[in-house]
Amino acid sequence: MKRWTLLIIVIIVSILIFFILQRAGLMKTISPEELEASIEITNVETKWVKKIYIPWPQKLTLVPAISFRVKNLTDKPLRYINFNAVFRFKDDYENLGDNFLSAIRGEPVMPGELSKVILLKCNYGVEGKSLNSFKNNPQWKMAFVRLFVQSKGSQHVLMGEWDISKKIDFKEPEPFPPPKKKKELPL
Repeated sequence: MKRWTLLIIVIIVSILIFFILQRAGLMKTISPEELEASIEITNVETKWVKKIYIPWPQKLTLVPAISFRVKNLTDKPLRYINFNAVFRFKDDYENLGDNFLSAIRGEPVMPGELSKVILLKCNYGVEGKSLNSFKNNPQWKMAFVRLFVQSKGSQHVLMGEWDISKKIDFKEPEPFPPPKKKKELPL
């Protein structure tokens, strides 16, 4: 008898909690149209960044990346926003890679304000020996990224598609020890 009473109390409390959360708007999902209208993607920059660099034997792996900021277009603080960037080479049917990030969590973006810079890097890239092997490669394929946003149980919404620029955000370190300067002899 005690088990049945305990089970009934747990069910009633669960229903009450569910009802309160739903009334408070905490369990409401947002529609794709509302989500798309609530944010604006600004300050978009695409580039290639370092994933792996080994000076000897030389190995450099670069991955495509996208950085951006989010502007809150609503009159409420913006919370719980997830982004998924899907990277692909043009004329390829398979994805190169992706990156999922829960970007806006603890600190909300207030109405009309911009978020901090958000950087999403592909998990796979292109391998070479040095920076010059990328810059001087005539077979460098163009890549692009599709950026999706999702919030509070909503569907993923496509926010845009951008070509990845050929800008490389990596500088090879100077060789160690630095080369000795030749002394000039007086004439």
